[in-house]
Amino acid sequence: MCEQLRLEEGHKVLEVGAGSGYHAAICAEIVAPSSSKKRGRVYTIERLGPLADFAKENLRRTGYADRVMVIVGDGTLGYREAMPYDRILVTAAAPQIPDALMRQLKVGGMMAIPIGGRYGWQELVIVKKTKKNESVTTSAGGVAFVPLVGKQGWSIKE
Repeated sequence: MCEQLRLEEGHKVLEVGAGSGYHAAICAEIVAPSSSKKRGRVYTIERLGPLADFAKENLRRTGYADRVMVIVGDGTLGYREAMPYDRILVTAAAPQIPDALMRQLKVGGMMAIPIGGRYGWQELVIVKKTKKNESVTTSAGGVAFVPLVGKQGWSIKE
């Protein structure tokens, strides 16, 4: 996903689905290396409080807490407080691209998001925002992710 998004030093990245914090640390190494004068930032959202705490502790122990902010919340709604983002990567499959994430993506920015069935075939979609309300999408192939749960994703009950 990092390669597909062409992450660069200085980018502001929103990751939806913090998990253990591992992927956020990889993103931080690219956009905010400790030696950088052009320091980027990673914001990662996790809907499950205990998992967010786990990610936060892992990132603190490994020296990324100054470059990665862990937020507990509904990732389908993004994180408005730090928008707009150069890149958004979603680590769970959505039924469609959440409008909230598109609004938070900078013009010229890119998003990688798995789109498809809750437990079936999914496609990694790469979105490039070309104008305020316009974008171009391409496919990066078939994938299998957990469902993206939230107001603009799948419901917990489905």
